[in-house]
Amino acid sequence: MMRKIYPRTGDMHTVYLNAVVKDPSIEIGDYTIYNDFVSDPLLFEQNNVLYHYPINHERLIIGNFCSIACGTKFLFNSANHTLKSLSTYTFPLFYEDWNLEKSNITTAWDNKGDIIIGNDVWIGYEAIIMAGVHVGNGAIIAAHAVVTKDVQPYTIVGGVPARFIRKRFNEEIIQELEKLKWWNWPIEKIRRCLPYITSGNLNKLSESTI
Repeated sequence: MMRKIYPRTGDMHTVYLNAVVKDPSIEIGDYTIYNDFVSDPLLFEQNNVLYHYPINHERLIIGNFCSIACGTKFLFNSANHTLKSLSTYTFPLFYEDWNLEKSNITTAWDNKGDIIIGNDVWIGYEAIIMAGVHVGNGAIIAAHAVVTKDVQPYTIVGGVPARFIRKRFNEEIIQELEKLKWWNWPIEKIRRCLPYITSGNLNKLSESTI
């Protein structure tokens, strides 16, 4: 787990998220960064993880080496008014006024599960990730996208709602990257292999595992 909060000297807008987040139901991988030039990035839990209430027992899981842009929002299950009712009004939430059982309060919304973000994912400016969405390793979420469905590894999506734009690489390269899982390597090994990672030299990166 990261203990250092700010990756760059003098840059107070960018933080290593797992040095900032305290909620045990939010799991953040190492070297994942969040940048916020509008609000204090230290307030990520308060400003960016929304409708995230203990009663739902839901989790936000984000992998290693992710890049999360300013204003990204993760909207959890209590934002989803149930569609099972004939009304979108959250009657169970206001149980006192309607003489309903408090124990049925969670029927006011549809529970779609956890939000899980893979490793090396780039989430663009003011994107919104909805409850229950799983984003694969290496994916890119375009600025202002509203992601309502799962995103496959190394896929670029954008729009409202977010739709497939293209794959970053061909399937052979994607499968090799998924097999290598370089983001889980020891840090010194990653340092040694940075020239291959940053130049896109997959052959050399693969050879480094031999």
